[in-house]
Amino acid sequence: MAHAKNHDYHILKPSLWPLLGAVGGFVMLFGAVLWMKGITPFVFLAGVALVLYVMYGWWSDVVHEGNTGDHTPVVRIGLRYGFILFIMSEVMFFSAWFWTFFKHALYPMGPDSPLKDGVWPPAGIETFDPWHLPLINTLILLCSGAAVTWAHHALVHENNRRDMISGLALGAALGALFTLFQAFEYSHAAFGFAGNIYGASFFMATGFHGAHVIIGTIFLLVCMFRAMKGHFTPEQHVGFETAAWYWHFVDVIWLFLFAAIYIWGSA
Repeated sequence: MAHAKNHDYHILKPSLWPLLGAVGGFVMLFGAVLWMKGITPFVFLAGVALVLYVMYGWWSDVVHEGNTGDHTPVVRIGLRYGFILFIMSEVMFFSAWFWTFFKHALYPMGPDSPLKDGVWPPAGIETFDPWHLPLINTLILLCSGAAVTWAHHALVHENNRRDMISGLALGAALGALFTLFQAFEYSHAAFGFAGNIYGASFFMATGFHGAHVIIGTIFLLVCMFRAMKGHFTPEQHVGFETAAWYWHFVDVIWLFLFAAIYIWGSA
């Protein structure tokens, strides 16, 4: 009885996951430098493998904790606050790419001197028509967000697991379709990453968004498989809730990218 739990908090046991995650992140970034220097890509790949292993193991522990009652209402509030802070950090991350794009678009530098105004987009750059494939991708991503909202409504308001699974499957499928169309668009780009600031800004902003779409698609698939196993209830579904938040964040960022880079930036 002296060790009985009389509070709503979850006291974590000692874990190696934070240390392994830090080691994996260091190896991955150090390996990226070696790869960019033309030495070897294998150190980077080893770091990526370790990071992926830590993500799988650590989140498996979190799922187990949620299924065994450790995620009390107080703990769930903390998890939500933590994920909101993560989303805020992601907002600042993308703000940097918007900043560099707007900076070079509003104050383009000429080829002869940084003080000589140039043109935007730079001479010789053939931009994408925003009203063709980019518009289709926008509609795909918006429909995917609607499907995830349908899944959330089915769970919380109707406790309908079948519709929840269908909504998650549809959202993930549309996310994968978006990725395929983005890859197709990249393969037909009339400009490259190197040699011009427009290409560098375009591929960094849209490329990182594409990476977030892939991560979000995996996030939705994990929630779908968990729902098929009977996880989540209308009262306790933090994992699914955060997945929906993340996916809607990806939707909103794409709307800003579409308006700023595809429409305004190519005018």
